[in-house]
Order: sequence, then structure tokens, then C-alpha cells
Amino acid sequence: MFLPILFTISLLFSSSHASVLDFCVADPSLPDGPAGFSCKKPAKVTVDDFVYHALAIPGNTSNLIKAAVTPAFAPQFPGVNGLGISIARLDLAVDGVVPIHTHPGGSEILFVVEGIICAGFISSSANTVYFKTLYKGDVMVFPQGLLHFQFNSGKTPALATASFNSPSPGLQLLDFALFANDLPSVIVEKVTFLDDAQVKKLKAVLGGTG
Repeated sequence: MFLPILFTISLLFSSSHASVLDFCVADPSLPDGPAGFSCKKPAKVTVDDFVYHALAIPGNTSNLIKAAVTPAFAPQFPGVNGLGISIARLDLAVDGVVPIHTHPGGSEILFVVEGIICAGFISSSANTVYFKTLYKGDVMVFPQGLLHFQFNSGKTPALATASFNSPSPGLQLLDFALFANDLPSVIVEKVTFLDDAQVKKLKAVLGGTG
């Protein structure tokens, strides 16, 4: 009888203690850890910590993939730290593409603001592909950790917002993970079944070595 009562009291105390913190604005001067950034001292918090203007600015799509992602994650937008949410702006020029990638730290909801975007993801269990052409006003969800992609399938620039259930969802681009570093070509060839010429071509395009 004593142990259940003690557990209940402890739980209530813990919940009460947690609710004392209305927010935990990130302090970027301190290291980031698995639980996020440490909290800025309340006396140093201002309204500007909860407001972010960068998503109003079109991203620069003059690059290899003709795409730009402007994040409003905890490092850029301290107010979302600890709240379990974040957002990003996605600009896609004509023929722009966000290559196959994953967000290990969160699920994503894509909302098409302008243009036409083809988007999809691949399940990890059956390797099933789910993809759809999205139009203005459409929404698509990408479960946490699954490989997914987006590309502009229209004839005009496209704009979308991506919301996440994490202040730091993370990002790993599959092509860049394979070909934009110093992983030896012989290993890449072994694990991808690509030949030497193909691997060297992709490494040259993406800036990889080895």
C-alpha cells in the first residue's frame, strides 16, 4: 500500500514541477544535447525569441538541386525549443528537387502553398512506395525516419511549408551521405552495386573524395 501511494505522490510532484516551466527558450551559447538546448535564463527571454521572420524571404534556388530549405528549428528559432514543434520553408524552382532523405528526429507534414509538387515516401517494413502529385492547398504526411522526397512537377516555381513534431528533426540526404564525403569509392560500389565510373561521377558532382 505504501509504495503505490509514494509513487503517486512522486508523479504528482514531478508533473507539478514540470508545469512550472512555461517554455524553455534555447540558449545557443550552450551545447545541444539529446534533449535539446539548455534553457535561457527567464530574465534574458524577450518576445523576439518567439518570433521569426526568415520564412518570409524566398530561398536561393540557384544550386545543384534547384531547391532551398529555410528552417525554423531550435538553433534558428529559440522559442520552439522544448515545445515539440518546428517549421521550414521549401522553395522549388522549375525542375527543383529535394533528393531522397530522412528526418531521424521527427515526422513531417508538407503543405503546398503554390505550384505543383510530387512527393512520396518509402515504408521500412514492405519497401512500399507511397507518392502523389500535390496541388495548392494539399497536405501530405511523412512518418518519422522514413525515406522521402519532393520535386517540382509543374511548370512554375513551387512553395511549401514543412511542419515537424520536433524542434530539431534532423536531416540526412541519401545521395550526399553516399557521395559527398570521403567514403572510399570501392566501399560505395560494394554497398550500392554501382560501377566505378558511376560512383566517381556522382562524387565529382557532389564534391566527394576517396
